[in-house]
Amino acid sequence: MKLSVVIPARDEAGALSETVESIAARLDSEQIDYEVIVVDDASADSTGDIVRAVAVTNQRVRYERSPLPPGFGYAVRHGLSQYTGDAVAIVMADSSDSPDDLIRYHRVLEAGYDCAFGTRFSHGGRVDGYPFAKLVANRLANWCIRALFHHGYDDTTNAFKAYRRAVIDDVAPLLSNHFNLTVELPLKAVVRGHSYAIVPITWRGREHGTSKLRIKEMGSRYLFIVLYVFLEHHLSRGDYRRSGTQRPRLRPVLASTLNEERPSDHPARP
Repeated sequence: MKLSVVIPARDEAGALSETVESIAARLDSEQIDYEVIVVDDASADSTGDIVRAVAVTNQRVRYERSPLPPGFGYAVRHGLSQYTGDAVAIVMADSSDSPDDLIRYHRVLEAGYDCAFGTRFSHGGRVDGYPFAKLVANRLANWCIRALFHHGYDDTTNAFKAYRRAVIDDVAPLLSNHFNLTVELPLKAVVRGHSYAIVPITWRGREHGTSKLRIKEMGSRYLFIVLYVFLEHHLSRGDYRRSGTQRPRLRPVLASTLNEERPSDHPARP
């Protein structure tokens, strides 16, 4: 299974080299076929030069300047229109996501699941350096989403996830232009019947640059997307669900047991 890694980046010159090189080194160590696509989201610093320099020594790394308007969602959407793998993972440019967890995601997908979701807040997950105000907002938002969708997942808003190509094709067209894409992708995948497994992951606060997420600006956008998918789930009479499929019963999956589990082992109730 070829894994594409899409990294949206705006003014991430301080962290990007470490992010790309550590991901490539870890995937190489596991002999996983991969490509890394860094999508430049209107950067004004040397982000592009750094990626092009890495690409000289690693032909699996590719630089893309997004032709779309500035915005996290726009950048990810451009990356999703360009990747060539059998599956794709969205990874943040600031080195907050662990390459080891990317390997766990790949194992989840190889085990037969459509989506690999990570949790930073359940048993085995960890966060380091998470700003308190954002942590409170995160926990509140995820509690509300979990209450609405009853999907048992406590980290929907985290961008770092992986999907098979069939999922990306099925959830199109994507509407979100900004960070609300982080909830549109997984929620559409869930309500449209794709299988998923959850693994504990780690997250660390950035050491370089500044976060582009602005909670005050994003609140209404998150709400719109959540309600949009909620209405699809409850009013569409299943028109958008994958025909003839049932979602596996949700359960945390440990990397050591992935080779023994398949989605069909855990049928879900509709």
